[in-house]
Amino acid sequence: MNIPADFSNLPPYSIALDDDQILSRFRAVAEQGGLRHALPAEFDGHGDGFAELCRSHRRLGLACRDTGLLLMINAHLWGIVFPVLLYGSAGQKRQLLPELIAGRWLGGHAITEPSCGSDAQAMLTVAETAEAGFVLQGEKRYITNAPLADWLVVYAKLGGKISAFLVSRRDPGCRFSREGGLDACRGSATGGVLLDHCRIGADRLLGKVGAGAQMIQKALEYERAFVFAGIAGIMQWQLDEVVRYSRERRSGGVHLGRHQAVGHRIADMKLRLDTTELWLGECGRLADAGRRLTLASAQTKLYAAEAFLQSSLDAVQIMGAAGLRAGNVMAELARDAMAGRLFSGSSEVQKNMIAALLGTGDAYHGGPAE
Repeated sequence: MNIPADFSNLPPYSIALDDDQILSRFRAVAEQGGLRHALPAEFDGHGDGFAELCRSHRRLGLACRDTGLLLMINAHLWGIVFPVLLYGSAGQKRQLLPELIAGRWLGGHAITEPSCGSDAQAMLTVAETAEAGFVLQGEKRYITNAPLADWLVVYAKLGGKISAFLVSRRDPGCRFSREGGLDACRGSATGGVLLDHCRIGADRLLGKVGAGAQMIQKALEYERAFVFAGIAGIMQWQLDEVVRYSRERRSGGVHLGRHQAVGHRIADMKLRLDTTELWLGECGRLADAGRRLTLASAQTKLYAAEAFLQSSLDAVQIMGAAGLRAGNVMAELARDAMAGRLFSGSSEVQKNMIAALLGTGDAYHGGPAE
């Protein structure tokens, strides 16, 4: 029987984690089974569903309050684990999935480039067929996990069609680095991928030639649907903290929370949290039923990103000057929440998609920090 992990014994967090500390926290989550949800038992998964994945990630967010770690895990799962599961050959699954699911290898996907973000069709990275394989040429930016990754799913145009390739940091002509990284989401590692006549074997093509656009859409649908499951745990912690603070702090002879201006903010925080969890639950229900997530995932990402930002700002406002003290996690979370409006496709991209799915035009499927 799988006993749910509470993630209470993670290595300690600090605002200036080095690479070894970042990886040790990731591997600690993996050791407690945090990467095994919604994955089949034949690949050492728990054999459960997406609803349990949401519950597990929520417990993790509540325990760690580390947006960087949550982003790292989601990039790993939706960027490479599920694409390999859904599109990989038998050999690719045998080689990669056990190591990725156990957390011995870290992965992600590389879509965004210096000159294109949300429009994946504008990517300039190319692949050419060569003897016994392919040669990749191009550059990716703002890639989550890139500086520390062992493997990335790199998207490039082969014969003008977007295709997916499995690239290792040890491949000749390939360099994963912190160049083009972002100063956002504490504890995450973003950077760039430089492909300078990078040679890989024919067995590194993931899926069929030209299937890359479909794979990007599928990966981002999952990411948008579930990336805020862990952050819902952080939002619960924020709510608990401001309720506690409002009870302990007195103003005008009464507890701070008795002031209507404060009480209304707290009520709004509770409503945002519960609504976010309803959207996450709907995505879990659809995914477990094998139904498409395109519309629901865009709605979830849009609502949750805006809710996290506003609740983070409200938490700082309620705490006043105390919320701005150096090292206060509330202020740090407000900054992280700003990045939440951008990764996996900005709020504007989600609105474009929702409108397009209602019949108003074409949707965009890409997004920054991929």
